[in-house]
Amino acid sequence: MDLECDVCIVGAGPGGALLGYLLAKNNLSTIVIERHEGLDKEFRGEHLNRDGEDILKKYNLFKKVEKSGILLMESIEYWQHGKVFKTVTPSEEEKHVGIHVPQKHLLSVLLNEAAFFPNFKLLTGTRAVSLMNDNGAVTGIVAKKGEEEVIIRSSIVVGADGRFSTIRKLAGIPFTKIAHDYDLLWAKIPCPEGWTPTIRQTLIGEKQLALFSQAGNYIQIGWNIEKGTFPALKVQSFTPFIKLAIEAFPDLKEMVQKHVQSWQDFILLNVHSCKCQSWVQDGLVLMGDAAHTMSPTGAYGLNCALKDASALYEVITAAQRRNDFSENQLKTFEYMRRGEVEGLQANQIIQEEAYSNNFVSA
Repeated sequence: MDLECDVCIVGAGPGGALLGYLLAKNNLSTIVIERHEGLDKEFRGEHLNRDGEDILKKYNLFKKVEKSGILLMESIEYWQHGKVFKTVTPSEEEKHVGIHVPQKHLLSVLLNEAAFFPNFKLLTGTRAVSLMNDNGAVTGIVAKKGEEEVIIRSSIVVGADGRFSTIRKLAGIPFTKIAHDYDLLWAKIPCPEGWTPTIRQTLIGEKQLALFSQAGNYIQIGWNIEKGTFPALKVQSFTPFIKLAIEAFPDLKEMVQKHVQSWQDFILLNVHSCKCQSWVQDGLVLMGDAAHTMSPTGAYGLNCALKDASALYEVITAAQRRNDFSENQLKTFEYMRRGEVEGLQANQIIQEEAYSNNFVSA
């Protein structure tokens, strides 16, 4: 398979999918490749804040996402000894303190909208294996779809392929990891009857335990653990943790006992963030977690990816008009976004270090 396009995007997450839609709508031929066959991927951030909501509204996509199914968070609650002691509610001008949007719903809307344009193509089950170069400039990728080789020649390659980015690795772009002192365990259970759409938080052994209401009548449990300790935890009894979780949130007793039976019911997220030395090369751009991996704190990742897509769309269309795909031209995107992103990364560290202060008054 030998294809040509203006822009090849590697990764059909929210950032890559939105960028693909915006470029195709602006008459740029766009190919998006995605290593998964479907939209049901492993865990990704699914909470929109005001920034992400505004981006979707800017491009008249929010109502379509809303129709597919979202959940508005009514409050954030801080709990101790089985009782709530502090509640954060929306300001007068806001309707919520965050929005849960299932990734499948968001991606379905973005990719279905993009598919209306004949100059858009999505290749699933396809993974990038190498970059093509001409005199130091990236000119496309070589990919594999099963055993079939796929050659995609393009003016620009966009690496939107997440925190373990293949494109970043193939481009040889150096990055620095930012240390975090915790990993995260996720589990999902049905909501007890009468559970309101909230984010509930507490401390267990000085580590955060959080409950996130989800669309579809579910609760996502997020439990911070000491960095690198999950292998040791897995050989210990599961019962003490269940007891602590139920003591923290008594309403969960029935659902936790029924749906969380062992450590195997948790998914481990090895928490780290990173800064790339550069986000661009001649003919190549990194965006989202590929350029600036975020930790889960503050749920910034999804929203940053959407903002990246909006900014990069403007830069790529300008590059196309000028027929200039050089690093200097594409660097405009990095200038637009790096300051805000690194500010958020610094703020994540501050929030993590100060988290236990939320419980001092209790």
